[in-house]
Amino acid sequence: MSLFLVFWFALSVMCDVCGQLCFKIGADRLPSGRSPIGISRAVLSSPWLVTGLCVYAIETIVWTRILSDVPLSIAYPIASLNFLGVTLASATILGERVGRPQWMGAWLVTFGVAIVAGSA
Repeated sequence: MSLFLVFWFALSVMCDVCGQLCFKIGADRLPSGRSPIGISRAVLSSPWLVTGLCVYAIETIVWTRILSDVPLSIAYPIASLNFLGVTLASATILGERVGRPQWMGAWLVTFGVAIVAGSA
């Protein structure tokens, strides 16, 4: 795999992790007990949630760029590195408690990614 593609995959995973963090922070700040229209307004007025949506718009462009060069059967497993990234960010940035089974699962996914990437 070329350094160019490694850059695009890293950018894709970073966008996914950042988007998920924005969604979590924004969701935690949403008011409860509102109607669907009230929740929709709250979502659209939340800077965190809007930022998350914008990050995912960028992620869509990055992902499309990756798919123009890499078969989906290779690209999609590599993109699952976001499991490890989100788990790590949840623990370090959000202060969430991540148990041993979660860490083991995230690392198993990562090892699976390495196997798939090595076969490309």
